[in-house]
Amino acid sequence: MNMAPVALFVYNRPVHTRRTVEALLNNPEASKTDLHVFSDHPKDPQSEEAVSEVRRYIRQLQGFRNIEITEQHTNQGLARSIISGVNSVCSSYGRVIVFEDDLVASPRLLKFMNDALAFYENYDNVAHVSGYTYPIEASGLPETYFLRLPMCWGWGTWWRAWQGFEKTLQVMERFDHQARHRFDFDSSYGYWRQLELNRAGTIDTWFIFWYANVFLNGQLCLFPKTSLIDNIGHDGTGVHCGSNADYGVTLANAAPQVGGIPVVESEEAYRRHVRYFKSIRKGLGARAIGKAARFLKRALG
Repeated sequence: MNMAPVALFVYNRPVHTRRTVEALLNNPEASKTDLHVFSDHPKDPQSEEAVSEVRRYIRQLQGFRNIEITEQHTNQGLARSIISGVNSVCSSYGRVIVFEDDLVASPRLLKFMNDALAFYENYDNVAHVSGYTYPIEASGLPETYFLRLPMCWGWGTWWRAWQGFEKTLQVMERFDHQARHRFDFDSSYGYWRQLELNRAGTIDTWFIFWYANVFLNGQLCLFPKTSLIDNIGHDGTGVHCGSNADYGVTLANAAPQVGGIPVVESEEAYRRHVRYFKSIRKGLGARAIGKAARFLKRALG
């Protein structure tokens, strides 16, 4: 099997970047995998030294079959960087595995991703393979399942699925009330709100537009029952991530068997995601109340 290339997007987090790369190198398939690293330019003087440190590290990388590095000369921002980089790699190879600089992979991640990308290559209704799985209740689920929700923490796709993707606010016009309800997992998670924040210019993200395209096209995303990715960026260092432990997982120690399931959305997995999202929403509310109480206590002396 020809290994899918990995596109890795880095910026100004040298410690996270090193952990991400070292975890990928622990995959036996790494030595047969092409790595394409995209390093964004500093957006301000305060980021220059950290970006330089990351670039010094990636320039001496070894252990992959081939390594290509793109160092931007102007700041692209995460959304533009990922869309451009995925376009470049995926159009050349026909498929791609995408990583950001805060993801620690299981040593079985590359096997799973390559197995899935090969198995579902000609399934036009499958658009995305996720390496990360939310910490839902997994007992009784098959080794893999489908949702219409993609996840952007270690993921793969094919050029046939990605080539029509556009980051455009016009996608919002295609949603009615029922679609928004389902898009938000029975209104348990604020995915639609992310589109609204992009429209308002409050945030500039790419993933939510990819989700909207996949969702509206009726396409599916494959998930492993147990996560093969841990996001270490919820320590306050991420571009759009604060400090949060709600998404922590224990990594799978074996690659899930690919295939053998109906190519339809799993209603049971959908229900378990709804329960999970509701549980962390309660936690978010409790944290917000606690933060307000601490602020009030300080204000009153």
